[in-house]
This record gives sequence, C-alpha cells and structure tokens, in this order.
Amino acid sequence: MAKLDFNLGQDTMPDKAIIGNGSGVIETEAVKPSSRRSTMIARKALHLYRRAYSETQLLDLMQDVPFQDGYSYHFITAGDVDSLSYLKLILRQQDLDYCLFSTWCMAQEDIFQMRDWLQAGRIKRIDAYVGEIFPGSYRQEYKLLKPIIEAYGGRIAVFRNHAKIFAGYGSQFAFGIETSANINTNPRTENGCITIDRELYEFYRKYFDGIKSFEK
Repeated sequence: MAKLDFNLGQDTMPDKAIIGNGSGVIETEAVKPSSRRSTMIARKALHLYRRAYSETQLLDLMQDVPFQDGYSYHFITAGDVDSLSYLKLILRQQDLDYCLFSTWCMAQEDIFQMRDWLQAGRIKRIDAYVGEIFPGSYRQEYKLLKPIIEAYGGRIAVFRNHAKIFAGYGSQFAFGIETSANINTNPRTENGCITIDRELYEFYRKYFDGIKSFEK
C-alpha cells in the first residue's frame, strides 16, 4: 500500500513529528506542553481499514494481523465497542511497560479490568486523565480508580478534558489510540484509530505529562 502524503500548500510535510502554535512550526523537542496549548502532529503512514459491529468481531478481525511500525489501523464500529476494546488488541500482542489513558467517563467494570491487568503484570504502570466532572458525577468510580492507579506508581489527573486517548509502549512497539468512544460501553457508532509509532506515543506522553490536575 502506498504512503499517503499530507500537503500544506506546495510543500510536503517531512516524516517527523511537528508542533503548530498558530504562528509557525516548531519541532516537537522545542515544545513544553501545557493544558492550555493546542498542539498537532503530522506524519506519513500506511493505512488499513476495518469495520466491526461488536467487540468480539473487532477482536476476531485483528487476531491474525500483527501490528507493524508506521501503520495506522482505522475502524468504524457499532454495538459494544468502547475505547478499552482497542487496548485489548494491543495486549493481545504485547504486555506494556507503560500506558496512559484519557477519557470523559468510565464504568466500574472497566476499572476492575485495569486493576486485573496491573495485578497480573500485563501493564506495569498506568496514568489516568479524566474530565472535570468525573470526581463528582462518577464519585464511586473515582474513589475506586484513584488508589488502584496510585498503588502501581501512576498518577490520576482531573482537568477540563474530553479527549479519548491511549498511548503506551511495550517491548515490541509504542502506540497511540485515538477514538470517539469513552471507556464505557454504548450502542453508538464510533470511530477509532491505532497507530504504531513511537513519535506519536511521545507526542501524547509529553502533552499529558504537562497537565496540572484540579485535584490537590
């Protein structure tokens, strides 16, 4: 499959991460992310496309597809496919040294799943980034999530957040997952993308590391 070029005017973007700050282009290494800065990354990739109507079908579709560096895997889904479903695809191919997630909301059963992965060593550390309503509107989930994350050296940050992201790495590859779905099952059509790329992982890691939580 041919590479897809991203064009700006007459110039072709280089195959590297860049940051746009509204007045020009700055290389990723020169940027210190904050919760108030909008950032972007441009990259070239090989693309594969899949459709799924349940989590089981999603897992079955990808069971014989090894993730490869530089590839992006795009999905349109319906039924019981939430963003945690995509992380399950990653964990079918490798355990993780680190993973961050960003979500507006999540259910208790999702938190128990993360606890099980941490306890089993499938994921060594998780950082959690949730929306500002989470501690109040999802009080029991927040009380459950916080000690689990912190027990394994992770942090939980509360801020004005509506992003749905996973990013992490294991011994085989680093990745970024971008979805419209939260970490809770719903029957709606959602989109998702898994990209196997270290620069994309570092892009998200640097941004979220710079978030200052509302919670003291």
